[in-house]
Amino acid sequence: MHLACALALCLPVTCAAAAQAPWAGQLPCSMAYVLQADRLSSNRLAALDRLASSARDAIVIDRVFGGLDDAWSIPEIESLRRARHGRRVFSYFSIGEAEDYRPYWRAAWGFDARGARLPGTPDFVVAPNPDWPGNYKVRYWDRRWQQLVLDDLDHLLGQEFDGIYLDIVDAFQFFEHDPASDTWHAMRENPATGRSYREDMVRWVRRIARHARQRRDDFMIIPQNGSALLRLPGYLEAIDAIAVEDLFTRGDRVQSHEHTETVLGDLELARAAGKPVFAVEYASDEALRAQVRTEAMARGFVVLFADRELTTLGQAEAPPQCSGESL
Repeated sequence: MHLACALALCLPVTCAAAAQAPWAGQLPCSMAYVLQADRLSSNRLAALDRLASSARDAIVIDRVFGGLDDAWSIPEIESLRRARHGRRVFSYFSIGEAEDYRPYWRAAWGFDARGARLPGTPDFVVAPNPDWPGNYKVRYWDRRWQQLVLDDLDHLLGQEFDGIYLDIVDAFQFFEHDPASDTWHAMRENPATGRSYREDMVRWVRRIARHARQRRDDFMIIPQNGSALLRLPGYLEAIDAIAVEDLFTRGDRVQSHEHTETVLGDLELARAAGKPVFAVEYASDEALRAQVRTEAMARGFVVLFADRELTTLGQAEAPPQCSGESL
């Protein structure tokens, strides 16, 4: 048991979406983030054993081991949870982009070689993501998209994960870009809603949290990136922790000072509220890793050095309050 990690702040519940003592007085000291478990080991049982025997307090995995019909079973998720006292197991869950390998995707949807939307593709699917084949930008505030995601979430809840690890929460940045001037505008108004794109994302995350906690009031929500949302009303209360990628490094390069300082300012709000901060870095250079350790440990962040494709357990670093932990 992590005695030094049992110092979580007890915060009053300030909104219906807020979790009920999610970490049970025991903050996590380490994490694993493996989205391609079929590449972690040669077979399903071996991958499950490697995850279970790791000394990680929080494990983030995809809901499936390999393909669409290869979902983790309830006993498998339970075996991961029971293998380490206080461990929580989270499912990756993208809410700001559509993925063509998820149950909601239809075979007729997509775009042709010229970038034109195929007939039958709903207009809330905006454009392909050029950096991730099979992923598509969406109008995340559209109720049709949200219903597809919530229906998908219901299936995921049936697998009995402890929570979800939300990705593409920073999708608002895509819509804040003004192509005419090639500039970004914070709090840019969404003409479809009359709110800012950031406010629309906060509302979306809160809706997801409410929906999940209507079935399980202890269900946990961890967004990845989009730290600027911490400054908007209602967001911090709806989440149980926050993860950020590339905070200090960008691969094997130092991240821009402006970016790091801006995000650190946001994360201070989470720290002050007693919410864990997970820093996921993809640097392999040992000198850069040492620099990250110094910066992150001084702030009590849980650090993971991972491979960009998320196929391994990576290297976990526990914050000072968890000294003595073997990872």
